[in-house]
Amino acid sequence: MKGASGVRGFRLAPVVERPLILVWEEPEMKKLNSLKWTAAGVAVALMAGIGSASAEDVLVGLITKTDNNPFFVKMREGAQAKADELGVEFQAFAGKYDGDNDTQVAAVENLISAGAKGILITPSDTKAIVPTIQKAREAGVLVIALDTPLDPIDAADATFATDNFKAGELIGEWAAGTLGPEGVEKAKIAFLDALEQQPTVDAMRDQGFMKGFGIDIKDPNRYLDEDDARICGHQYGQGAEDGGRTGMENLLQKCPDINVVYTINEPTAAGAWEALKAVGKDDGSVLVVSVDGGCPGVKNVEAGVIGATSMQFPLLMAALGVEAVAEYAKSGKKPEPTPGLDFFNTGVTLITDKPVDGVPSETSAEGLTKCWG
Repeated sequence: MKGASGVRGFRLAPVVERPLILVWEEPEMKKLNSLKWTAAGVAVALMAGIGSASAEDVLVGLITKTDNNPFFVKMREGAQAKADELGVEFQAFAGKYDGDNDTQVAAVENLISAGAKGILITPSDTKAIVPTIQKAREAGVLVIALDTPLDPIDAADATFATDNFKAGELIGEWAAGTLGPEGVEKAKIAFLDALEQQPTVDAMRDQGFMKGFGIDIKDPNRYLDEDDARICGHQYGQGAEDGGRTGMENLLQKCPDINVVYTINEPTAAGAWEALKAVGKDDGSVLVVSVDGGCPGVKNVEAGVIGATSMQFPLLMAALGVEAVAEYAKSGKKPEPTPGLDFFNTGVTLITDKPVDGVPSETSAEGLTKCWG
């Protein structure tokens, strides 16, 4: 597909030139209204003081991994809505598939040439994109990683993200608590990760789950170095339903007695469930856990397809990112990380209808009031 930018593979969101009134009911937007920048003391509320003339000169670009995952759709909606509210120009780009670094590189270069004040990016290849990100920063562009930190994390000016290790740890603790000590000892675990190159978000969720479940992790920044006999294996689903189905089919051939399935996200979990159902393992004998908190995923918790999922808040990440770029264009101030962390933590909530003692959670009914997509 060729977007208005003329660069193949990009999807360019239209710039709205007339006022657009949106009423946001999601609790995450209520949370957004109360959040303030820490450390530097830069309040988000200061954005109300941006004059319309200066705002019109501010271009914010959003680059997501793909444009068909509901997570990135909601992220784009949040960024567009905040850009409309502040009166700044907004352009959105996306890779053709998860892992498409070349398209993301071209998008960054396109935005540099267009004079963007800031770039928000969910990097597909967290290492390979870094030299291009450096070019943008050298050109005076504020770069904020959303959801997926760059490698190293300080290659961006800031990162707005879920604590992905914590997200994995919560579902690992839930799975362990559900099985009990004897079940944990005898578990057979399938891992449906994202990509073979292990981008940061992929590794952190995977390793967080292992820690929560009680698996001895070696290097917390990577997986595949574990020697725990309970691990059946890893497959790469590219964050998609068809990849989850194929990966689950492959692992079931290797380990027919799988009873725990970790998935990188909810589309992957949905595909895994279809593979389990095809062999009669949709009878409650297999625990499926995931991360995202999209409405389809929360409905799958309600239906018993997913046992527990860690909810994150993509709309919040993107809206905060647009505000940060607008503030930077106005005052030169950059956002600060959450105290004690090297990123700005946008929160995570475990959603399950089968709570476990000692693991904080909310029900699917509560989750459906906060979900996205």
